[in-house]
Amino acid sequence: MLNYLKLYRINKVLFFLLLTFLVTSCKQPSYQPTFAVCGKLPEYPAVAKAGYEYMELIVGDFLVPDHSDADFLKNLELMKRLDAKIISCMQFIPANLKMTGPESRHDDILVWAETTFRRAQIAGIPYIVLGSGDSRWVPDGFDMHVATQQIIDLCRQMAPLAQQHDVILLVEPLAKKYSNFIHTLAEGADIVKAVNHPNVQLLCDIHHMLLEDDPAGEIIKYGEYIRHCHIAEKDYRTAPGTMGDNFKPYFKALKQINYQGSISVEIDYIDGKYQWDDFNKQLVSALRYMKQCL
Repeated sequence: MLNYLKLYRINKVLFFLLLTFLVTSCKQPSYQPTFAVCGKLPEYPAVAKAGYEYMELIVGDFLVPDHSDADFLKNLELMKRLDAKIISCMQFIPANLKMTGPESRHDDILVWAETTFRRAQIAGIPYIVLGSGDSRWVPDGFDMHVATQQIIDLCRQMAPLAQQHDVILLVEPLAKKYSNFIHTLAEGADIVKAVNHPNVQLLCDIHHMLLEDDPAGEIIKYGEYIRHCHIAEKDYRTAPGTMGDNFKPYFKALKQINYQGSISVEIDYIDGKYQWDDFNKQLVSALRYMKQCL
């Protein structure tokens, strides 16, 4: 009788340990980022066929804030015809609309932003990327502290517009070769924290982080602000897996913050063509390589 009682108690303990493990496992969301490709809308069928969930488009190409609603609706119709899923639009503000310096054009930018956000909402696009290196380039001799405040003030004015249209504006740190201002995740996070609005968050671009030697640990440090991610190899923005750049520390950091957003492969598009040797083939190999790294 004592042996049966002892066995019952042991089995009871094992049962509750197993139950605790199962409950704890169910409560922890799995690390499942989606993948996208930055490019042109007509390429969506090839992107989807290669296994990507989304595309990321250019504001001026798709949302066309400087064109009529009729022109935008043509793009929207193509999106629907292709059944395309668009995660984000980048290259937000054109070079002639300056964010910083004595010739900043914040009033014009706000008009541009409102049109952009409104059309993004219609198309169901959740993110707009604030990279725009030429627009935010600080003129020689201009006070960097003043330029910083200009960016913060502008984002504070754009934030309610983004919220109104259910869009999140993402501050993107850029390497020095692309901009002379906001280069690291820490600097981008400083802008986000100063704006202090839920519709202004942070983008993590692993290509720029590699160029700036911005360590993967910064992703963990500022993970609470990161909503989207770009990726390309360090030299020449080649496709992941081309030169064999080691993305594992960055993916490990994203996993540590349980990143649930999308990772967009960013490709240079020059003179009407993608700067990859074989676009369709490298779409497949890049995705395979990234998943192997994960």
